[in-house]
Amino acid sequence: MQKKALFVFGHGVEELELIAPADMLRRAGLEVSFASTEEMRLVNTRGGFVIQADQSFADIDASNVDLLVLPGGPGVMALRQRADLLGFLREYNFTGKPLGAICAAPLLLQDAGLLDGKDFTCHDSCWAELTSALQTEKVIIDGALITSQGAGTALDFGLALVEVMSGETVREQIARAIMA
Repeated sequence: MQKKALFVFGHGVEELELIAPADMLRRAGLEVSFASTEEMRLVNTRGGFVIQADQSFADIDASNVDLLVLPGGPGVMALRQRADLLGFLREYNFTGKPLGAICAAPLLLQDAGLLDGKDFTCHDSCWAELTSALQTEKVIIDGALITSQGAGTALDFGLALVEVMSGETVREQIARAIMA
């Protein structure tokens, strides 16, 4: 059965943190889908692109997801106000399935109470609030939690997600194919 990855995001998402990891996961053979937290499935990215999500956040069935990924960008600040999203993250965390967050998205994990006792990293703009973030690491895998710093580390983040979901050999094959 094909493993499924779901990216959840809204307006202001950093497109590199969305597309690069999604591409790496598709290359690894995962089914990748996008869920919009907006009223419409069309989402405006940080850079002014428009991305059409496959589904609405309200329609997500977490039982059908093997990996949940939260891309960052300035849109994370609005998502921090969404009690439904924070509750969903808590519920998903109980499954023990892998959870990825990049850039400012670890703020959502903090708001949901999911970072206690975990090693993680994030964008430097979040260091004042996420004081226990490991600032020198591009990507950190701590059990089922995978975090990364930002757009510049999006390929490394995507490859780490591939390693968690498909193993080191597949990660190495993809990295070699894209010359990473």
